[in-house]
Amino acid sequence: MRGWTRSELQHSNMVPQSSAPVPDSPRSSQSPPPSGIQGDLELELLGLANALYNLGTTVINDSTKERDKPGGGKQVGLRVNNVVQHLETIDNMVQPLETMIPMQVLSDIDNARNPMQLTRERLERAATENQFMNGKIAAIDSYRRLLNEALCQNFPELEQHFREQE
Repeated sequence: MRGWTRSELQHSNMVPQSSAPVPDSPRSSQSPPPSGIQGDLELELLGLANALYNLGTTVINDSTKERDKPGGGKQVGLRVNNVVQHLETIDNMVQPLETMIPMQVLSDIDNARNPMQLTRERLERAATENQFMNGKIAAIDSYRRLLNEALCQNFPELEQHFREQE
């Protein structure tokens, strides 16, 4: 059982060599993966994604006119074994990691929602709610000042008490 090395993935014809960043990617495709186990895990996940893509294209090709060619059905089994090998390697790699992922993130990914888009939406919503709350606080402070001034004018004996609160 072996995983992909960095050079194999970078020089493989399965990995796109474009220099343009992937939409919603946290970093450009030319930047190296992080060092250590997380970088190796990222590369193994990339290898799994490529293996799944290859499996999909093989299944599509086998279900079309190419299935009548000699040895056509053997490729699917090889591709499935390749995917299983990647999954086993990933499972072995994550054993020492203690990184916790919130269930909401996993649920959103399962529902085909982009985590980057969700983060952006939540930050925008938090900023909007913050502005709204700051507006409420400013309105209450303004009302309190006006009320204190009116009370001081109408009840001069309470003016000392209201001045101490400010």
